[in-house]
Amino acid sequence: MANSFKIKANLVDIKAKEIFPAEICVKDTKIASIHKIEEQQSTFILPGFIDAHVHIESSMVTPLAFSQAACPFGTVATVSDPHEIANVCGIEGIQFMIENSKHAALKIHFGAPSCVPATNFETAGAKIDSAAINTLIQSPDIYYLAEMMNFPGVLHNDPEVLKKIALTQVAGKPIDGHAPGLRGKDAADYIACGISTDHECTTLEEAIEKAQLGMKILIREGSAAKNFEALVPLFAHYSKQIMFCSDDKHPDELIKGHINQLVIRAIDLGYPLFDVLNAACIAPVEHYKLPVGRLQEGDWADFIIVKDLKQFEVIQTYINGTCIAENGLSKEIYHAPMSINNFKRTAISMIDLISKIDKDIKAIDVKTIVALDGQLITEAETISLPVINRAIQTDISKDVLKIVVCSRYENTKPAVAFIKNFGLKTGAIASSIGHDSHNIIAVGVEDDSILNAINILIKNKGGISVCDKKDTFCMPLPIAGLMSDKNAFEAAEEYEILSDKAKALGSTLSAPFMTLSFMALPVIPKLKITDKGLFNVNNFNFTTML
Repeated sequence: MANSFKIKANLVDIKAKEIFPAEICVKDTKIASIHKIEEQQSTFILPGFIDAHVHIESSMVTPLAFSQAACPFGTVATVSDPHEIANVCGIEGIQFMIENSKHAALKIHFGAPSCVPATNFETAGAKIDSAAINTLIQSPDIYYLAEMMNFPGVLHNDPEVLKKIALTQVAGKPIDGHAPGLRGKDAADYIACGISTDHECTTLEEAIEKAQLGMKILIREGSAAKNFEALVPLFAHYSKQIMFCSDDKHPDELIKGHINQLVIRAIDLGYPLFDVLNAACIAPVEHYKLPVGRLQEGDWADFIIVKDLKQFEVIQTYINGTCIAENGLSKEIYHAPMSINNFKRTAISMIDLISKIDKDIKAIDVKTIVALDGQLITEAETISLPVINRAIQTDISKDVLKIVVCSRYENTKPAVAFIKNFGLKTGAIASSIGHDSHNIIAVGVEDDSILNAINILIKNKGGISVCDKKDTFCMPLPIAGLMSDKNAFEAAEEYEILSDKAKALGSTLSAPFMTLSFMALPVIPKLKITDKGLFNVNNFNFTTML
């Protein structure tokens, strides 16, 4: 039976920059007609919100579960990079995401991950070369080349990197960027290669420079990286080049809000309504050529009905002419998927965690990672740490803890270093979400706590864990060691329990597990650690902690 109905509301025409009462006729999946009417209406109808760059895996739930959580907030589509699962399971992981997304109401548009592995400085579970990109980029399920993190490869004319870019250009699809801190000639050369977006700007100056060079700037507000406040002034002069994104959003925050939160904040700051809505609703459709409606006749019937244009409380969310969420509740039914994983690690021992030196001294200067709350970048600091029996110790008085990364793909010796600003007074936390290769990463005070936190993840073949010295708690993530097989609300509840336990141990970070996951990311400055050792991102080489 054909789906046909009419809606009366005040229509927000973003392209024409006008609002008028209208009757919208929907037939099947499309908008058949829009007619202006005389009577003012009590509600507003506008195109749905779009997350212009997100790793759904980072929400720790499947695409279907993500859809259930995001659609009630007015999200109708995402531009999604399956980079995380690709680094673990390769092409098979990407296919898992595509197939699972077909069960979701949310329109999820995947890219071909450009950097698998992200670098040669860590152990990954898969490799996607230019031949694989050529196959992926021609698929109708793939809309773009996902974030080109290997900007040194672009700048130094790496043949494999340039081939991936060229293949995408031949396919007529856009190329996403990832170039934190890149400025001047390097930024210009990077953009000149055809790279069209960046979601990694952390300062207004950097964003303006890249915008002036023609880049689209994605204002990001996720669980770890929060750049909205720094970048929202771009609306003053570069409104046509802005999109909104979350990048990485943990389940506890996803169930509280999505792109709607950025819209509300930008409007509240006084930025023009139509500019803000263009960034949230229209710009991603046009840039990525998405099959998503813009509330025009003949478009897909993807739209939302809200109470007002300040708080944007969503009454209904429609996708392809079907109401899939109403008054904050999803109408989708969740089904647990079949599992997929790549986990070969066996248990580690205490000796793997001891940082021995060959001097019989009481203290030693140690090169230390400095974590920053709300940022993916880190600083580096040399700090004097105590030495007992020739083993370097943590020092909670200086908030310096031990950080460990061990490969999930092979039984190599873990890498050990030290990190500041996690705040734990005792115990340890660990995760099999360790961007980008997703090896096991842990931070803790005592070696036995770190050992327990890591080994319970190995036993479960992935998850997040907390050891409070007495007991060890784990949230299993059976899907690639990245995602729960539960719905978003159940996953959020489990995650909040572990997050609260981490904070009860003293962590002052707003999202300790999210911050932890980025400490192994060797493409974001300045000092990080992979399963192969301490890594200086600025110089792109390994370094020692002494």
